[in-house]
Amino acid sequence: MAEIKPFRAYRPRADLAGRIAALPYDVYNREEACREVEKNPDSFLAIDRAETGFGPEVDTCDPRVYKRAAELLWSQIQEGRFVQEETPCYYLYEQIMDGASQTGIVACASIDDYSTGVIKKHENTRAEKEKDRICHVDACNMQTGPIFLTYRANDTLREIVASAKESEPAYDFTAPDGVVHRVWVISEEKKIAEIKKTFAAIPSLYIADGHHRCASAVRVGQMRRQAHPDFTGQEEYNYFLSVLFPDDELHILDYNRVVKDLNGLEPEDFLKKLEEGFTVKKWGKTPCKPDKKGSFGMYLEGDWYLLTAKETVKSKDAVAGLDVSILQNHVLEPILGIQDPKTDKRIDFVGGIRGLGELERRVHTDMKAAFSLYPTSIEELFAVADAGRLMPPKSTWFEPKLRSGLFLHDLEIR
Repeated sequence: MAEIKPFRAYRPRADLAGRIAALPYDVYNREEACREVEKNPDSFLAIDRAETGFGPEVDTCDPRVYKRAAELLWSQIQEGRFVQEETPCYYLYEQIMDGASQTGIVACASIDDYSTGVIKKHENTRAEKEKDRICHVDACNMQTGPIFLTYRANDTLREIVASAKESEPAYDFTAPDGVVHRVWVISEEKKIAEIKKTFAAIPSLYIADGHHRCASAVRVGQMRRQAHPDFTGQEEYNYFLSVLFPDDELHILDYNRVVKDLNGLEPEDFLKKLEEGFTVKKWGKTPCKPDKKGSFGMYLEGDWYLLTAKETVKSKDAVAGLDVSILQNHVLEPILGIQDPKTDKRIDFVGGIRGLGELERRVHTDMKAAFSLYPTSIEELFAVADAGRLMPPKSTWFEPKLRSGLFLHDLEIR
């Protein structure tokens, strides 16, 4: 069962929390990260993406980048910008976006639970993307970006969370994007014991977002074990920083696709080929946002279309039945020739947070057609993970994103 333990977090001083908290390192490209740090030098992105302190001639993965990250982090700790908790605690992290609230429990999860499948994944990871965070965590000796985990809602945990939120939060600020962030500290021994016991009875946890960060954190722990063969399993490096949310509070957005060309087809021929697996209805100039599973919007030649999957292309299989799979297996691959969406340069992905207007903009600038999808559900994510399967790339987009810099997990007890 799941081992979820309290820890002595390093946290920003309350007066700095709103300026330090930063979106995850991987939502920015290098140019965007540099602009963000220039705009707000206090942003934790200066540590998470320490290449922002160098010119473009220094590679993102240059050893000097990781050395700078560690120096920045520990100098800020010494300056008192971050303070460590006196005793191991759990924390509550609430985010409110567009009036919808989600509250997670901040804690440390076991690398062994990841290795044995108690913590389940639904995406593959790539070694080159893992390497960067492995070097960053190892150099800093600190986990700086929490892993977004979810679990099937539990009444006991719901009551504990509700009770703890009756007290004054340690942080309460609104980020520039309008998302409200609140944090509470749970230090009472009785509540800590109850949370730990409740999670110990939960059979499975699921990675919602942060597969590469999770795999990197686990790898660092394994490296430390190899370097210390007398390890007990209780050392801090045996655990990774997480925020655990109940599934019924999460909001998954659509993850849409844009393509550069029609694989040599004229638009009329492309539409005709689509009719083999879909009912094609011209929608007009108004953006078409699918309102149910099995339906897709398509923007082509200045018009929107509604595509409805026929029974012949639907599937009850946990993976093949996903809308992202239906689109890939019956449109992108056989008609447009996009065999591997992870590597094909003719396709790009647009998170639903950007809206359908972004799909139109891309088609008017650098793409030929766009597809809007109905969001993958949390139940579908669970079904794929429980079956030990993997989703196609870019199947889920979670909002709001967890901020980095609010909680830091030291890999050594000091």
